[in-house]
Amino acid sequence: MTTNIYIDGFNLYYGRLKNSPDLKWLDPVSLCEKLLPAGQKIKRVRYFTARITPRPDDPGGPRRQDAYLRALGALPQVSLHYGRFQQTTPRMRLAAPPPGGPATVQVVKTEEKGTDVHIASQMLLDAFRKDCGLVVLVSNDSDLCEPLRIVKEELGVPIGILNPFDKPSRWLKQLRPLFIKPIRDGAVRASQLQDPFPLGGGAEVHRPKEWV
Repeated sequence: MTTNIYIDGFNLYYGRLKNSPDLKWLDPVSLCEKLLPAGQKIKRVRYFTARITPRPDDPGGPRRQDAYLRALGALPQVSLHYGRFQQTTPRMRLAAPPPGGPATVQVVKTEEKGTDVHIASQMLLDAFRKDCGLVVLVSNDSDLCEPLRIVKEELGVPIGILNPFDKPSRWLKQLRPLFIKPIRDGAVRASQLQDPFPLGGGAEVHRPKEWV
C-alpha cells in the first residue's frame, strides 16, 4: 500500500528531539520506514515547519535549522511546507506574584503559525485526489482530529499515527486509526542522516556541532 507521511516538525521536535541533541539530525524517511507496518511503501513525506528567528538565549538556532532543512530538502521523497514563525514580547500575569511585587512580567513568546491548516489542507487534498492508500500523521496534536476523521470516514482513506510523545492524545485514539505507534529514542537514533550529507553537485552540509 502506498503511504503518504505528514510530519508536524515542531510537534516532533518538542515531543521527541528537543532535549536530545544527538537525535536531531534525523532522517524522517528512514524513521518512518522502521515504524510503518509491513507492506507499506512510502510515496512521499510532507514535512511542515517554519523558519525560526534568533532568540537571546539561542542566537544560533536559525543556523542549525537551516543546515537541517537543507539536508531534508535533498531527500527525494521529502517536500518542505512552510508556515511562519512569530516572536512577540507580551506582558503576562504571574501564577503566584510575590507580595508587594509586580503581578505581571514581560516575556519572549515564540509560536509558529499556519502549520495545522497546512497539514489539514494537504492531507485532505491528497486523500481527495487518491494520491495514496494510507495517510500517516506524525504528531500528537488533537487539533487535527477533524481532518483525519474526514480523510478516514468521508474520503475512505485509512489513517495511522506515529506519536512523538510518550502518551497519545485520547482524542486521536478515539478516531480508531489502523495504528498508533510511539516514536522511541532507539528508532530515532537508528535513523540519523549521514554526516556530511550530500546535497548534489558536489555540495554538502554538515551536522551542527551542537548536535553531535
